[in-house]
Amino acid sequence: MRHYDLLIFDFDGTLADSFPFFLEVFDTLADAHHFRRLDRSRLEELRGADVPQIMRHVGLPRWKLLPVAMHFRTLMAQSIGSIRLFDGVPDVLRSAAADGVLLAIVSSNSEANVRAVLGDDARLFAHFECGAALFGKRRRLRRVLQGTGVADERVLCVGDEVRDIDAAHAEGLDFGAVGWGYARPEALRARAPKLMFGSVEEMAVHLGCPVGY
Repeated sequence: MRHYDLLIFDFDGTLADSFPFFLEVFDTLADAHHFRRLDRSRLEELRGADVPQIMRHVGLPRWKLLPVAMHFRTLMAQSIGSIRLFDGVPDVLRSAAADGVLLAIVSSNSEANVRAVLGDDARLFAHFECGAALFGKRRRLRRVLQGTGVADERVLCVGDEVRDIDAAHAEGLDFGAVGWGYARPEALRARAPKLMFGSVEEMAVHLGCPVGY
């Protein structure tokens, strides 16, 4: 018997390997919106920080988040062909959907970018809540829950950032943290997720998705 009837995925750093692109364009965004460039020597330290801490580090005020996010989405759209799903992710999604599990995405990225990277596998998802503000994921999660009618205890959120965990916990939802994305695994463990996945293969096993590993 499966544990969850609805899986709500984050996109960047969870399903899609977009962190290299984020690093590639960060300085472009910083110069365009007048905040500090990323100190590459402190990258691992910053991967252990939450979003407000990173914003303070680069001198990015909260009121600039929306224009910066919109600029990032535009840059990604221009280079969308270079963004790929992590190896094994398509198989996990297909296996879960074939087992009758509902799939949803809640992302601060644009739906157009998300669908472009997913390709034909976008059809596996019942709900897209995209374009969410960096601190607006809780509201988007609630919309997915209302749209599906799945009981909270049958829902698992999956993501790679501290803010993802905080949003899920605020809604009383279980969370599966992935260790291959933007945040360091130690930072995620400190928020006590229900599950911790060290690899896509491990996620497949925990979710009961037989994909030939």
